[in-house]
Amino acid sequence: MAASIEHYQLPLPRIEGGARLLIVVAPYYRQIADGLIAGARKVAAEAGAAVDLVEVPGALEVPTVIGLAAARGLYDGYVALGCVIRGETTHYDTVCNDSSRGITLLGLQGHCIGNGILTVENYRQAEVRADPDGQNKGGGAAAAALHLVALKRRWQAQSPRGDAGAPRDVIKLAGEIDGPRGA
Repeated sequence: MAASIEHYQLPLPRIEGGARLLIVVAPYYRQIADGLIAGARKVAAEAGAAVDLVEVPGALEVPTVIGLAAARGLYDGYVALGCVIRGETTHYDTVCNDSSRGITLLGLQGHCIGNGILTVENYRQAEVRADPDGQNKGGGAAAAALHLVALKRRWQAQSPRGDAGAPRDVIKLAGEIDGPRGA
C-alpha cells in the first residue's frame, strides 16, 4: 500500500493589477499536456492572471520560446509544460538536462518561470502528475511563476536599500558623470 504524502503549499498570491502568463507547452503526449494545461489555467484563473498558450515541437524548444517571448517583454511570467518519458537511449537524459538548464538560466536572468516539464519513468507516472485533480504539476508550475512575479514586483517597488525615492550616489564606470564637477 502506497503512503500518502502531504505537501505544504504557499497560499496563491493575488497580484495587484493582474498578471499575464505565457504557457509554453510541448504536447508530444497530448493527454498529459492537456492535463498540465488544465491545471495551469485553473491556478492562473484563481489568481486573476490572464493566460496565453503556445505549443512547441518538444521540451528542448520550451526555453527558446520563453527566451524569445521574454525579449519582447509581453508577459510577467512563464509556465513551461511538457513530458519526457525515459526510453531506451540517452536522449532522455539530454532532453531532461538541457530543457531544465535552459529554463534555469532564463530564471537566473530575472524571468519568472514555473517549470512543469515532467521527467518520468513511464506513462502512468506522467498521468498521476499531470492530473489536475491529482498531483497537478501544471497548476504547481503556474503557482510558482505567479509567486515569482509577485516577489519581482515587490522588489522592483523598493530601492536597493529599502528607501524608495531617497537620493543615491551615481557611479559611472566610463565617460563623464552629468552635473557639476568638483575642482
